[in-house]
Amino acid sequence: MRKLTTKTIVVASHNAGKIREIRDLIGPLGFEAKSAADLGFAEPDETGTTYEENARIKALASAKAAGLPALSDDSGLAVDALDGAPGVYTANWAEREDGTRDFNMAMEKLEQALREKGALTPEQRKARFVSVLCLAWPDGHTETFRGEVEGHVVWPPRGNLGFGYDPVFQPDGYDITFGEMPAEQKHGWKPGQQTALSHRARAFKLFVETGLDV
Repeated sequence: MRKLTTKTIVVASHNAGKIREIRDLIGPLGFEAKSAADLGFAEPDETGTTYEENARIKALASAKAAGLPALSDDSGLAVDALDGAPGVYTANWAEREDGTRDFNMAMEKLEQALREKGALTPEQRKARFVSVLCLAWPDGHTETFRGEVEGHVVWPPRGNLGFGYDPVFQPDGYDITFGEMPAEQKHGWKPGQQTALSHRARAFKLFVETGLDV
């Protein structure tokens, strides 16, 4: 694993919710975080067919544009009854014709797809959130870290504390959705802490613990 020697890092994202969560995770480690959105970088086309490919595309674009290491996240919701959909196309389900994203529409689309499959009970609506973090350097070197959390899809949506599909995802072992969880409960994690809840926090835990000396 390549050692990360700088405390200035680019968060390779234009998603406000994702930027906020990554900043929450790296901030306690002393990082100064600049986002691709703040720096005015164009969003690269995510042409990959896996989370790892898309995470690399985003991280490399920001690292080369900034001349600094960049950390990206590619994440999605994989639903068993839908053969893993929406998966890497999770954000696409929210896209409107004008190019904006509407996750209320996306959640309704997800619910309709489940009903068409006859998936009505929690056991029939099992799903997992997946996050792949990619750390990229300007010279093209990359490292990836994958985290997953199991749960099921609920309806109607509950809570407004998260973003994306959080209001319809209830993680195993909890009676509330990610949309109902305070940030500290959902993705709060610090070095030395044994467990992390969210997919993004689990990927970040791996990022910290696999020898990057951060």
